[in-house]
Amino acid sequence: MQPDIDPRSLIGRKAYDRDGAKIGTVDEVYLDDATGRPEWAAVRTGLFGRDAFVPLEPSEVVEETLRVPYTRNLIREAPDFGVGRHLSPEQELQLYHHYGLDIPSVGEPGPAAGEEGSGCAGGPGGA
Repeated sequence: MQPDIDPRSLIGRKAYDRDGAKIGTVDEVYLDDATGRPEWAAVRTGLFGRDAFVPLEPSEVVEETLRVPYTRNLIREAPDFGVGRHLSPEQELQLYHHYGLDIPSVGEPGPAAGEEGSGCAGGPGGA
């Protein structure tokens, strides 16, 4: 994600998958505990849907929307951890595996063995 984007400005933006299909609306943004950088977005996938976590690092903001480089189906199948709570390192590892992302090393954003996970940066009920 672009480094000059304020994570709070993502809340309320529409999110689209790699094919341009609407996924939903960004509810919350989760920051890496170690670096403070935005790491995950919780996207509300429908009126009565749930929030799906999407990684922000390969995503980008384009014309006031969040573009996520994954398919809508993969995003909707992401593990459901609920929102408004801290993501544990184990939960983050599940998300990294789900999206086929490399697990960051020590000193890089993301969880490594013995590190904390990601905390919510805002949104409905967020910090």
